[in-house]
Amino acid sequence: MALLLLVELKRLFVCLALCLSLLSSCQGSSKYFNPYRYPFIKPASSFSSSSSSAILSRNSGRYDYIIVGGGTAGCPLAATLSQNFSVLLLERGGVPFSNVNVSFLSNFHLALADTSPTSASQYFISTDGVLNSRARVLGGGSSINAGFYTRANAGFIKRVGWDEKLVNESYPWVEKQIVHQPTFAPWQRALRDSLLDVGVSPFNGFTYDHIYGTKVGGTIFDRFGRRHTSAELLASADPKKITVLIHATVQKILFDTSGKRPKAVGVLFKDENGKQHRAYVSNNPKSEVILSTGALGTPQMLMLSGVGPKAELEKFKIPIVLDNEFVGKGMADNPMNAVFVPSKRPVEQSLIQTVGITKFGVYIEASSGYGQSKDSIHCHHGIMSAEIGQLSTIPPKQRTPEAVQDYIRRKRELPHEAFKGGFILEKIAKPMSTGELTLVNTNVDDNPSVSFNYFSHPDDLKSCVQGIRMAAKLVQSQHFLNYTKCDQQTVESILNASVKANVNLIPKHTNDTKSLEQFCRDTVITIWHYHGGCHVGKVVSPDHKVLGIDRLRVVDISTFNESPGTNPQGTILMMGRYMGVKILRDRLGKTAGV
Repeated sequence: MALLLLVELKRLFVCLALCLSLLSSCQGSSKYFNPYRYPFIKPASSFSSSSSSAILSRNSGRYDYIIVGGGTAGCPLAATLSQNFSVLLLERGGVPFSNVNVSFLSNFHLALADTSPTSASQYFISTDGVLNSRARVLGGGSSINAGFYTRANAGFIKRVGWDEKLVNESYPWVEKQIVHQPTFAPWQRALRDSLLDVGVSPFNGFTYDHIYGTKVGGTIFDRFGRRHTSAELLASADPKKITVLIHATVQKILFDTSGKRPKAVGVLFKDENGKQHRAYVSNNPKSEVILSTGALGTPQMLMLSGVGPKAELEKFKIPIVLDNEFVGKGMADNPMNAVFVPSKRPVEQSLIQTVGITKFGVYIEASSGYGQSKDSIHCHHGIMSAEIGQLSTIPPKQRTPEAVQDYIRRKRELPHEAFKGGFILEKIAKPMSTGELTLVNTNVDDNPSVSFNYFSHPDDLKSCVQGIRMAAKLVQSQHFLNYTKCDQQTVESILNASVKANVNLIPKHTNDTKSLEQFCRDTVITIWHYHGGCHVGKVVSPDHKVLGIDRLRVVDISTFNESPGTNPQGTILMMGRYMGVKILRDRLGKTAGV
């Protein structure tokens, strides 16, 4: 009875926190609630170059910068550039502020589970058969991710050739506004102690830095469990110089091809009613269109606009602006495998807080307490699923519409109590396996086709096997046994439970619990850290300008050869600020007012 009372009190507290959060979003008036929070955020249908003339550049009706994608990098980039120039930020999704599934840690899995057309997350399935998600909301991935915040390792910053001084100024700019020290959960404490027992040491305490050993990182969830996204970094923008349009879906980049080199002049986008609009950058040669639509969106947008492999563009009758065979190539995702840890006691919900940074190329993390509910069981929710007899056990040719509906019905019959416990997550730090992204059609609303070719490189498979062995030791550790009140299990029984709980569309094999290599291949899932498709030196220059085209730049994770640190969010947030300051300094000199 006491436990039930505590649960109800917690729910009441969360609801109260949400109400306070929504009230704080009102702008200068207690008479009404503004779901957009900031006065410069507007629906795309309100767009009119003449009505926005107050924030335009000196060339009437034109912007100094048009940023496509209001995501993890796009928001800090727009806020920074607006300190000196007029900025138009176009986001295809809505706002995160009043979306309960986005706003609270307890609903993390519901945002991923929602597969409706208006969801903040748009799910896709790679050709590998792994369920995945991409953001469709202002704030991008920071609005739907697990919230963990960490900086990149120093080696990454050197490899990408960034100015270390500016990097070390840009991280704190983000951290002061939206990053918090987590309220340490019991599940995370058990992981910390178990990691130290198996030799992932020393314990480095709470730190943003990437250091070998075990540490507690930052989070964008505050002590009330409320999410703070990159959209809140727009508070640093100059409201007189920025316009943010939501539900503005860019169809393609507009080019002037009359000169020796094509140059970007603007974009074509549609509003929430389907009406098309054109927005242009000023005639100043320093003005730019900047793509910040992520590892899937940016190569897709380039190809839809006529920049990409000639054969791919001709297949869809897309007029060729520039033939570049490398657009969409080198796609990678950090493969992850989850080991299920059962519990005989209620488990508090927690997302990533503790991380073990090993010296053999594997990161160990954990999550807990996400199970079935009437709101979630009608959809997939990736690693948070606990289904038994899931669709992934059905061979691909037998996945008929009837089989899918039968699967959904069986999921609905599972009670909330079907899931107790959590997962230990092991993921490959720098996968050698890569794939590619290609178009399926010319509809920007549809997902492109993407292959990651998980474990095609033998080194990735070797690392996974080491990681699974360590994860199994952690499950068997006294710290987890004391917490879960479960008896110690054999490795085979641990893996068997994990095979049943995991969700992907890869057929399972009878030796999944006998061969760790087979277990890795068959139970691979994503940690949503996919990257590549527009690599530096192949698609963009070191300052991220698109090669062969004037006034077009890319600022997002599609330019990365590897995912920075244990989790990329912190570095992508920093990247938006860093590139914004760098662009201003290149244009105005070191005295740029930022």
